[in-house]
Amino acid sequence: MAGEPEGPSGPDLEQGVAWSSLREGVPLAGHVGNDAVLLVRRGDEAFAIGATCTHYGGPLAEGLVVGETVRCPWHHACFSLRTGEPLGAPALNPVACYAIERRGERVVVRGARMPAQARRQPRMSPGSVVIVGAGPAGAACAESLRREGYAGPITLVGDEPPGPVDRPNLSKDYLAGSAQPEWIPLRGPEFYAEQEITFLLGDPARALDPAARSIALESGRRLAYAAAVLATGAAPRRLDVPGAELPHVHLLRTLGDSDAIIARAASARRAVVVGASFIGLEAAAALRQRELDVTVVGREAVPLARVFGEEIGRAVQSLHEQHGVAFRLGRSPRSIGADELVLDDGSRLPADLVVVGVGVAPRVELARAAGLAVDDGIVVDERLRTSAPDVWAAGDVARHRDPRTGERVRIEHFVVAERQGQAAARALLGDERRYVDVPFFWSQHYDVSFSYVGHAATWDRIDTRGSLDARDFAAFYSKAGRVLAVVTVGRDRVGLRAEAALEAGDDEALAALLAAEA
Repeated sequence: MAGEPEGPSGPDLEQGVAWSSLREGVPLAGHVGNDAVLLVRRGDEAFAIGATCTHYGGPLAEGLVVGETVRCPWHHACFSLRTGEPLGAPALNPVACYAIERRGERVVVRGARMPAQARRQPRMSPGSVVIVGAGPAGAACAESLRREGYAGPITLVGDEPPGPVDRPNLSKDYLAGSAQPEWIPLRGPEFYAEQEITFLLGDPARALDPAARSIALESGRRLAYAAAVLATGAAPRRLDVPGAELPHVHLLRTLGDSDAIIARAASARRAVVVGASFIGLEAAAALRQRELDVTVVGREAVPLARVFGEEIGRAVQSLHEQHGVAFRLGRSPRSIGADELVLDDGSRLPADLVVVGVGVAPRVELARAAGLAVDDGIVVDERLRTSAPDVWAAGDVARHRDPRTGERVRIEHFVVAERQGQAAARALLGDERRYVDVPFFWSQHYDVSFSYVGHAATWDRIDTRGSLDARDFAAFYSKAGRVLAVVTVGRDRVGLRAEAALEAGDDEALAALLAAEA
C-alpha cells in the first residue's frame, strides 16, 4: 500500500540547482523543506510537482516523463507536470504544484501552490447525466465530469455498498490483513456532496428506455437523462455443483465478499481456492499470509498460461508452492460438503473455507433488454458510445475495438475501467478524441508484483529477457512480428516505456526496447 514517508533527499530545491544540471525530460528528485519534490526540464521550461504518487505512494522520480506528464512506475498513474493534476487513473488526487524562478543560471523552487486554472468549458453540456454503476468506471466518470467543467446534474446509481472501493486490494493486502479498512473506499459521501453529485445507493437500475431517455430504478423511481453511462461491470461466475451455496463457500468481488472471507478465515484451518485465476491465486497468497493451509484447484494444466504463457505460469505456480500452496490442476469440483470438497476424479480435499474465483460475466441485462447491441459485453465505438443515442458504456461491460489489432475486446482490469470512465466523461461533453489508452494491470503474489501492459489475446512468440528465478525479467508478447504486450517483474521503467511506445504505435521503439533488454 502507501509508501512510508522518508526524510528529505536530493538537493534542496529552495536553494536552487544549475539549469545546466537538468537533463531534458529526466526527473530530478529533491526537496522543499520536508516535502519530496520532482523537478523536470522540458525545452525552455521547468516544472516542479510533488514526487510521491497519490495512489499508493509510488516514487515519481523513478517514473517516465512523456511530454508534459510523468507516469508512476508502480501502477502507471499519470500526472500533469504543469499543474499536478491526475490525468490518468489509478491516481484520483493531484500532487502539489510548485512555483519556479529562474535566477540567472539557477532554477529555484518556491512553496507549493495551487495551479491557477481557468474553469474548463466543455464543448457540450447535456441537461443531465445519469451513470449506472458505482464501481471504478462509474465513479471515475462522475468526478471527471466535474473536473472537465460540467456543471449540470449528475446522478450516480450504485447497488454495491459502501460505494466505490479500491477493488484490487480486496484480493491482495486487505484480504491478507495488511491494509487498513479506511484505505479501501475510493470516495466517501462527503466527496459527492461537495461535488454536487447525487449518489443513490441501494436502489439499482432495472430498466433503460432509450426512446424516453429515462432509467427506472428498483423502487419505481424514474430518472430522466440527457446523457447516460452504463458502467454496470461484471458479476462473478458461480459454481454449478451441489453444496455451492453452503455458508463457507465464498465469491470474491465486493468489499462484503472480502470481509466475509476474512471473518471465516479467523476460525478456518484449511482453505480450497477453486480457480487458478488472478483473483484465485491472489486470494491463495492472502490466505497463506493468514497461515491457512491452502489448495488451489484449477482446470488448466498451468496457472495463468492463457495470459502469461506456460513458462511464466509455471514460475507463478512455483512461487506459490514455495510459500506452501498445494495445487490440484486439471481438476474441477464435483461437490462441496460441510468440511470437504470432492473433485471430479473422486478425490477429497479437506476444506472449512472455499473461495471461488472462476471468472466473471459482463452485466449486460439492462442493455440487452433496452435493445442495445450486445456481444460478450455492450458494443461501443471508438468513443465508447453504444448503439443507442446519448448512451455510453465503460468498464468491464464495454466491448470496444483494440486500436492496435483492430479486434473487439472486453478487458476486465481496474485501471482500464477507471480510464474508460474518464474517457466516457470527456466524450459525452463533446471531446472527439478516440479512446486509445493502453491496458495495464498488476497482480501481486506475496512480495512479487507482475505488471502487464498492452493486450495479447494470442501470440506466436514470447521473448523473455532477464531471470524468472531471480524475479527480474521482461517478457515481450508478439504476433506477426509486432509486440502486443509486455510483462515485467522488477523492471518498472521497461513497462512504462513499452506503454508509451504502444500508445504511440511506435513499433521501432518497441523493437529497440526489446533489443536493449537483451
